[in-house]
Amino acid sequence: MSNHPPETIARWAGLLALFTLAGFIETVFYGQLNAFTPLYLPRLGIAAEDVRVWTGGLASVASAVGIPFLPLWGALADRYARQPVIIRSFLVHLLAAIAMFLAGNIWVFVIGRSLTSLALGNSGLMMATLHERVPERRRGLSFAIMNSAPPVGAVIGPLASGPLVDAWGFRSLLLIDAGLMLLVILALAVGYRDSYRGVSQEPLLRMAAASLGVITSSGRLRALFPTLFFLFSGWTLALTYTPLAVTTLYRGNQPGAAVGAVLGASGLLTLLLGPLVGWLADKVGLWKVFFSGAGLAILLWPLPYFSSNLVDFGVRWALVNGLVSSVFAISFAVLAQSASEKARGRVMAFSFLPTNLGFMIGPAIGSVITRGSIFNVYPAAAILTAIGLGLLWVAWRRPG
Repeated sequence: MSNHPPETIARWAGLLALFTLAGFIETVFYGQLNAFTPLYLPRLGIAAEDVRVWTGGLASVASAVGIPFLPLWGALADRYARQPVIIRSFLVHLLAAIAMFLAGNIWVFVIGRSLTSLALGNSGLMMATLHERVPERRRGLSFAIMNSAPPVGAVIGPLASGPLVDAWGFRSLLLIDAGLMLLVILALAVGYRDSYRGVSQEPLLRMAAASLGVITSSGRLRALFPTLFFLFSGWTLALTYTPLAVTTLYRGNQPGAAVGAVLGASGLLTLLLGPLVGWLADKVGLWKVFFSGAGLAILLWPLPYFSSNLVDFGVRWALVNGLVSSVFAISFAVLAQSASEKARGRVMAFSFLPTNLGFMIGPAIGSVITRGSIFNVYPAAAILTAIGLGLLWVAWRRPG
């Protein structure tokens, strides 16, 4: 039985539920963009033979736009408060969905898709808040729950909306997404009571510049950021091109439903594995589970390459994506544990930076290696993960 009073448990559990729901809806949106943009590009005038290149290029550009603004979001949160900076990200998603809905050509669509990267930094601030409010012996589980919801949303979104895209079109889906973002904005405005108030009186731009020094403030942090980039850049590469791998194997006339079904099946496995991995991390040790999961992922990544049919591919993809999603979820607990209390907010504002860089570099690599076969992304992911595992050993040996 817990030693914490019921009202304390209710307070942090309610906040965990709100943040988890917000992250879920956000990545439903991202998952739908990832799944159905390749199918929509021909409607914007892109020739069929150019879709692979545009898929990688669009993902890279959309990720690159928001990265320079990351120090600003963390500094704003530390200078004033976290709640408005978190809500800002969902307002950006609302505007991006509207822009893509209205796009009549590829260039307006690129602008709308790129707007989504200006939402970066919200999850890190949510996790910094959770780290302060959740009891230490429940942090691994709470981080796993919150960070398992986004990978699940990224695949449940396509599963639920694939038939809708086939029937009504991608633009109808964007309109629904805009409505969901509005609901999240209202929920965070009403349901999140932000007790954090910044005390620093430094100029905002100076704080933003100093944020870059914060993420290199210890030997372990300096090593962890490139480590996480390599560990998960292969995953972002595979996520970008898996919808095209599905349509390569699929022979029917409902490609949206096929993509959604394959991605959705992997999301269901993530839903089961995520909390289990978080529970193991609390029981066995965070670093032990992190090392073991990354090592197992290296062995599983090549499996989709050898798929002979869509069902075979779906099973193999679900296995590797479920594992990597779960390891990804606890990586944030590793990062938060490695940061000091004073710097944790700004460090966690950068927590998605390795993955965002992965979404910029991974698809760019994919636009080259997929010219031979779309399935080349899976052995490439194994190689990148192996590099990350080697760097993880270096990071673990550095002082926190």
